[in-house]
Amino acid sequence: MRTRSRCIAAILLAVSAAALIGFAALLFGAKPMSLEAAMRAVFVPSQNTDGIIVWTLRMPRSIAAFLAGAALAVAGLLLQVITRNPLAAPDLTGVSAGAVVLIVLTFVVFPTVSSVFYPFIGMSGGLLAAAMTIWAARAGRAPPLHLALSGITVSLFLNATTAYILIRGAPQSPSVLFWLSGGFQGRSWPQVTYMLPWIVLGIGAALASHRVIGLLALGDEASAGMGLNTARCKLLLLLCAAALVAGVTPVAGPVAFIGLTVPHLVRLLRPAEAVSAILLNASFGGAILLTADALARSVAAPREIPVSIFTALIGGPIFLYLVQKREHLPSGEGAR
Repeated sequence: MRTRSRCIAAILLAVSAAALIGFAALLFGAKPMSLEAAMRAVFVPSQNTDGIIVWTLRMPRSIAAFLAGAALAVAGLLLQVITRNPLAAPDLTGVSAGAVVLIVLTFVVFPTVSSVFYPFIGMSGGLLAAAMTIWAARAGRAPPLHLALSGITVSLFLNATTAYILIRGAPQSPSVLFWLSGGFQGRSWPQVTYMLPWIVLGIGAALASHRVIGLLALGDEASAGMGLNTARCKLLLLLCAAALVAGVTPVAGPVAFIGLTVPHLVRLLRPAEAVSAILLNASFGGAILLTADALARSVAAPREIPVSIFTALIGGPIFLYLVQKREHLPSGEGAR
């Protein structure tokens, strides 16, 4: 009971912090805004300049950043549970790179294809890349570091393929390069509604599968002994993770390290059950990416810095620490 109360308190704290940071982010941008003007625009909506900036640009952008962070963190948790590898993450298993390469290929070679289909295209690429990584890591039975190196190799290969496609498709390259830098500049309510069904579906499916996640945390042999079809369940969870990445990537581009960093931060709280672990990852991931986006648009305002720079500053040292220590907890620990 004490552990559950601690998790609920942490979730509320993360969501509250995200709300405060999101409100503070309303003050920064190409047109600085005073606190009084921002509060007036939020609580007394109008069609003046401040109201349009807040409700059309800055507020939906912050919501998009929070949703994207929540999705990527839960995707990272699911990938770590599937592989029982604490180094698994969308950007380190090739899932993000696979989604990116197929979306870029479609954009350059088949420009008439509607962006509505990009999540389906990205999900196909993510699943293919994940399959390549798992195959290279001896069907996922290799040591954690081996799987991480396999994922990095697959990601590098796919990134090189993306670069080649961009070189060949020069006329379309500038807009794609802007998207590949990662971030939420210019994102508004259409992008939020674009992402929302995929994120709700992915996180909802993960919550509905909380018992499966708890059993997989015990290990393949133990879960199979309890009657769980591990191969089928892992495939379903992989589909959930790919759907989450596919919903975020067309809007935000490739965002690194959220899926790797947040599950490890959540694991420090030792959540007693999978539902708590999923909700903690969603709230922490959303808060961290929202913070990174707020820094990206305010540190060098009115210029913007790619959001992945700030997520890398957070996640990079954690990744190096994990590789150096090599004292990894099983990915399911704390999620039972």
